[in-house]
Amino acid sequence: MGAHDPEHRNQLPGTVTEVHAGQVMATVQVRLDGGPHLLAAITLEAAEQLSLAPGRTVHALVKSTEVALAARHAEGLSIRNRFPGTVTEIRTGEVMASVRIATAAGELTAVITRDAVADLGLFVGSEVIALIKATEVSLATP
Repeated sequence: MGAHDPEHRNQLPGTVTEVHAGQVMATVQVRLDGGPHLLAAITLEAAEQLSLAPGRTVHALVKSTEVALAARHAEGLSIRNRFPGTVTEIRTGEVMASVRIATAAGELTAVITRDAVADLGLFVGSEVIALIKATEVSLATP
């Protein structure tokens, strides 16, 4: 795992608290075991195949390349999932960097460019906000 593994998936265990079905998509609210809530927007077909309903145990899966980082509170974003945390490790490759963040949601890994690490002034101990679009969250049942 690290800068050479862009397919690494963050896995966050939790429990479904709400499911709102549309014609094609469904939004699923998940209370993560760490406490915070996460919103996933998945296909209605996937929600039905997983028999998602309140009380169902799930794992939220997010590719590390789909986790964005902000150095401070960001206003005016459409991104629903925002997890404040602390950088615990930075592994840099030639172009990309793997950044580990400890959050109340659990440990997350973000793969971002080395330039982004420099622009944000990230270091171990930095306070950051991990941002995850609801459409980039997959759900799986254990």
